[in-house]
Amino acid sequence: MENIYLFMLIALVVLAVVDIVVGVSNDAVNFLNSAIGSKAISMRTIMIVASLGIFIGAVFSSGLMEVARKGIFVPGQFYFDEIMVIFMAVMITDILLLDFFNTLGLPTSTTVSIVFNLLGAAVVMSFIKISKSETETLANLGEYINTAKAIEIIGGILLSVIIAFSVGAIVQWVSRLIFTFHIKEKMKHFGAVFGGVALAAIGYFIFMKGLKGTPWYDHFKDVVEGNELIILLGSFIVFTLFSYAFQKIFKKSILIIVISVGTFGLALAFSGNDLVNFIGVPMAAFHSYEFWVASGVDASAFSMEVLESKVPAEPLLLFIAGSIMVITLWFSKKARTVAETEISLSRQGESHEKFQPNMLSRVIVRGTTLISLGMGKLIPAATQEKLNKRFEKLDTKALTKDQSMNAPAFDMVRASVNLMVAGVLISIATTMKLPLSTTYVTFMVAMGTSLADRAWGRESAVYRVAGVLNVIGGWFFTALGAFVACGVVVFLIQWNKEIMTPILLLLTALLLARNYLSHKKKSEISLDPSKLKKSESSTVQGIISESADNITNVIARTNKIYTIVLKGLAKEDSSGLKKGRKQVDKLDAEIEELRDNIFYLIKNLDETSVRGSNFYITILAFLTDISQSLDFIAKKSYKHINNNHKKLKFSQIKDLQEIDQTLSSVLEEIEEVFNSRKFERISFVLARKTELETMLSNKIQKQIDRTRSEESSPKNTTLYFNILLETKDLATGIMNLMEEYYSSYKRE
Repeated sequence: MENIYLFMLIALVVLAVVDIVVGVSNDAVNFLNSAIGSKAISMRTIMIVASLGIFIGAVFSSGLMEVARKGIFVPGQFYFDEIMVIFMAVMITDILLLDFFNTLGLPTSTTVSIVFNLLGAAVVMSFIKISKSETETLANLGEYINTAKAIEIIGGILLSVIIAFSVGAIVQWVSRLIFTFHIKEKMKHFGAVFGGVALAAIGYFIFMKGLKGTPWYDHFKDVVEGNELIILLGSFIVFTLFSYAFQKIFKKSILIIVISVGTFGLALAFSGNDLVNFIGVPMAAFHSYEFWVASGVDASAFSMEVLESKVPAEPLLLFIAGSIMVITLWFSKKARTVAETEISLSRQGESHEKFQPNMLSRVIVRGTTLISLGMGKLIPAATQEKLNKRFEKLDTKALTKDQSMNAPAFDMVRASVNLMVAGVLISIATTMKLPLSTTYVTFMVAMGTSLADRAWGRESAVYRVAGVLNVIGGWFFTALGAFVACGVVVFLIQWNKEIMTPILLLLTALLLARNYLSHKKKSEISLDPSKLKKSESSTVQGIISESADNITNVIARTNKIYTIVLKGLAKEDSSGLKKGRKQVDKLDAEIEELRDNIFYLIKNLDETSVRGSNFYITILAFLTDISQSLDFIAKKSYKHINNNHKKLKFSQIKDLQEIDQTLSSVLEEIEEVFNSRKFERISFVLARKTELETMLSNKIQKQIDRTRSEESSPKNTTLYFNILLETKDLATGIMNLMEEYYSSYKRE
């Protein structure tokens, strides 16, 4: 029996390493996004600065470890065997929950996750103890749980979300009024003062949040406490003079320093204070195991009241934890996925919107639009015009969504405000001893500054609001999911430790592997080289050349999809037909992206090449026709088989195979022409137009005769005619595409 606790302790150590990896992958969004989004400094520099902050914060992390031991529950009410079950359940659930969010690319709070895991585990274990007691009832639950602390945490988190969004929006709005989007000119006049304010705020944040609670803070405690205003004022003066000198000597914006220091400060605070979320529970388990072994008392009789005392963190363990955090930061692909979510929601320009609109997002956007129009009537027109001029963006070339994704998501003013406001709010909360989530604060500040910066225009607002609602909804799911899931895991382990602990650990490993493979597959799809390419040329010749690649791609995929669908229909293979439908949907989505690119194409064309837009639009129309025909054939075929209707007759299948062979030979000929760039041979393809039309007409007439004489299934007849008629439309679309390309090629 004693070996099970040693096994659980070893498992907790391994889980701690995994938890650091999944935790850093999610929380990296807090301190990386402002620097990454603004591209003020190179990615390598960002990673080095953040790594230094993480490592220093981890090594000098300290006494917050008691949150895992006594912050949520009363340890004296539990015995050693019960506390080990709680800790094991918390770590398993925390890892799976955070990895789930990482796979989805959604930022959540490691603080909320660990707190509600502890709360759920402790509540269920308390229920189990109360159910076995003859004297206790549910009214005694308050004796086991630190309810006041739990309520304080929940209230603080909800309040911080609202305050962070509001303050971020207000500060960014004022900053944009001062600097506008012409920041180079404005920084010459106001840069030193802004740098002084920002660096003083971030510097204060580093001391109050990043170092408070560490052994080093005791050396500054007497000087800092009670003299905050004097320190802030002195810092402002020193940093203002520094900012002025920096800009004069190096001829660079002080915002580069602000963003670098801010990134360091947030990384320092993250690792110094949030490390408890990853290793607090395993360390508490280790201390519990030490106390229990030394006591010689049975595990079910040894009270964990000893956890009430403060136990210093081991420097070696903190060093190892810091090293793992830094390594994860450099190599975690999921961290980049999570970061991309926040950056896309706050991007100033166009982006590939990750979230689809929902009813609530539409209602919110419509409501705020009406409110904005109403308020606009109260503000004089002259004032509105002046305000609008302050928010006028620089006249630049219209960037496509792909080009915009490679450009800075926002400028250095917004990045600096993000870091400064987040740092100040976290510092104030720390001073007032209010609990909050650094993830929620930094995310909501970023969303507030985006709104104030008019990044959420009519073109993107409904998508961005839907994204924010999805993320916030995920936060509530984190709390509820952690509470319920961890309670279930506690119940299972308590039921039979020896059996359920290995099973749950194996299940955890399998789920982590599954999520890893799923994320890897999604990443590979996003980098799929076979995707249709958007035209970025500004000349007619360039557009014609780039379109050739897309035509080759569509023709090849059409050939493959049509064959897959007909084979699936002949064999009554619903899985094959489903595969065909998915490939059609993917093709249609890519063609839709090309249509979205029309605006940018026309905007960026040379004056002498405007007629190229007509060619591009016409080509897209024919590609759309091809996609729609494939979609119709695939869906009708799948519906027929899925509803278990009669199989097509042998004669019908044979006719479809003949059509497939003829169409396939035409499509392969087109592929060869476009791959070899011998466009003069398109005339030979066009010569086969009559052959296709005649064959399809004959097949249609043949089926009419069959229907009058021998056909007995209305469903079969309907499906077969649908396929023949849509194949005719498909062939027409392909030939029209060839004619358009051939005529444009000859004109050039």
